[in-house]
Amino acid sequence: MGFEYALVHVKYTIPPAILLTQLYRPLFSKLDAYKIVFLITIAVVSTIPWDSYLIRTRIWSYPSHVIIGPKLFDIPIEEVFFFIIQTYNTSLFYLILSKPTFQPIYLRVERHGSDRLWPWYKLIGQWSFISIIALGWSLVKGGVEGTYTGLILIWAVPFLLLLWSLAYQFILGLPLSNTLVPIAIPTLYLWIIDTLALKRGTWVINTGTKVGLHLWDGLEIEEALFFLVTNTLIIFGQIAFDHALSILYTFPDLFPDAPLLPSPLLLIRALLTAVYRWDEDRINGLKEAVTRLKKKSRSFYFASSTFQGQLRTDLLLLYSFCRVADDLVDDAATASEASAWIAKLHRYLELIYSRDEKTDTRISDYVVQNFPPGTQYALLQLPYLKISRQPLEDLLHGFETDLEFTPTSHPINTESDLQTYAHRVAGTVARMCIECIFYDYQCTSTTPSFERDQKQRIIDAGDVAGIALQYVNIARDIAVDAKMGRVYIPTTWLTAEGLSHDSILKDPHGVHVESLRTKLLDKAFALYDQASEAIEELPVEARGPIRVAVESYMEIGRVLRQEGYVVKAGRATVPKIRRLRVAWKALKGRLQK
Repeated sequence: MGFEYALVHVKYTIPPAILLTQLYRPLFSKLDAYKIVFLITIAVVSTIPWDSYLIRTRIWSYPSHVIIGPKLFDIPIEEVFFFIIQTYNTSLFYLILSKPTFQPIYLRVERHGSDRLWPWYKLIGQWSFISIIALGWSLVKGGVEGTYTGLILIWAVPFLLLLWSLAYQFILGLPLSNTLVPIAIPTLYLWIIDTLALKRGTWVINTGTKVGLHLWDGLEIEEALFFLVTNTLIIFGQIAFDHALSILYTFPDLFPDAPLLPSPLLLIRALLTAVYRWDEDRINGLKEAVTRLKKKSRSFYFASSTFQGQLRTDLLLLYSFCRVADDLVDDAATASEASAWIAKLHRYLELIYSRDEKTDTRISDYVVQNFPPGTQYALLQLPYLKISRQPLEDLLHGFETDLEFTPTSHPINTESDLQTYAHRVAGTVARMCIECIFYDYQCTSTTPSFERDQKQRIIDAGDVAGIALQYVNIARDIAVDAKMGRVYIPTTWLTAEGLSHDSILKDPHGVHVESLRTKLLDKAFALYDQASEAIEELPVEARGPIRVAVESYMEIGRVLRQEGYVVKAGRATVPKIRRLRVAWKALKGRLQK
């Protein structure tokens, strides 16, 4: 009896597990736990027979003086724990690295251009894995030095072949941060641990079954191969799981109301769904949405990475629609053209909210005939069934307010006008986001009366939070708006300071403007405080991400309160490291005060 193997865990595998857990804890969700437990179960069940065989045939062994004693099918309990802890650590590392990636945009229908080569990539990969299995079999049949290598290959590579066949698109197509990096770094770390363990005799590869080559001094080539293959299995398993989730949440026509925690059978159904059944327009719409938000709504896109599943998709599509509508109006050459776009958008809302099977074609035709190609996916993929119509109509009314600005007309005369405008252009967006949250988490109108009242109160609080964010936006963009001939500061505020709209348009900087900016920010943070308690009543899976969305923008307000803030393109910006720190704090706890 000894503790040498147990100490390997105490020193080298448990500390990374604790560190990774603490690092990812604010983002950790039920879905993440489900994925990890699922993979650990498969890892343990599939590895025990193989490992037990290697021990019983004396290909490797564990001296009695290095293990505590208890065994499972001849496998020391420390070794069984290694299966668990390795899968846990590598999975967590993958989750951390893949979190920013919106994976559904890497789905391919394999119908056009270079995408038609992907079935060949699949076939080449399959034959490569089959060849490796054949090599492993020949090594085992040949016996002696190649036995251990052969046993690794004929045990692990069939699983890799299966996972490749199911998820080759993601294995090849995802960024390297989702594929190669989470394999390479844990593998290198385990190679170092294994080198130390082999030198100390914690476990022993018996002579006669190994080729005698070393990757470096102390690391047998078979051990290096083992850890490379097992980490590849873990990452391929995670990727296959995410591939299934992406299919479930991207194609509601194929999988309506996919649950947050889909059953293994549903995951398999998704993976086996023929590519030709995928909706190519849906994928293209998501790609456009991601590109648009990365460029024009970076704070929201950054915050969206903390949401999961169907909700993340819905919010991206919702926000993409809002951006498109805003851009159509802002980029119009004349006020009359902008008014025409708003009228068309009103008509579009009228069509979709009176939609039935007979009007589907009419809606599509209307969009194609009346809107530019680069905007059509955003309109057609608006998740309108999950949100009410009025916030969308109010959003358009907010755009109409923007058109009322002329050299002689300033529609924001009182603080009430300011609040109404902020509600229309920002409070409405917050309302719709929370409506999506309640829909996707099944908090529907069929819940008891108290819960309906609570839901409405939370939605109203979201509206208030949206108004606060818009106040920050106005405070930040005083100079930018002045270049457009717009002053969103209420006339009554200007008069109280002895100022006019013309004075702001001529000089949007200076002490007098800073005092008004401060007043706007004070109002914003007061509203923010008013809404914060209700946000804590959201479904727990959405609570942290909503905090991130709010805090990412409110941090701009905090920057504006500091002297010497950085300005880019006329706007104060929050450094990326600071945004990450704010997001981390928001995920860990309540909103900042």
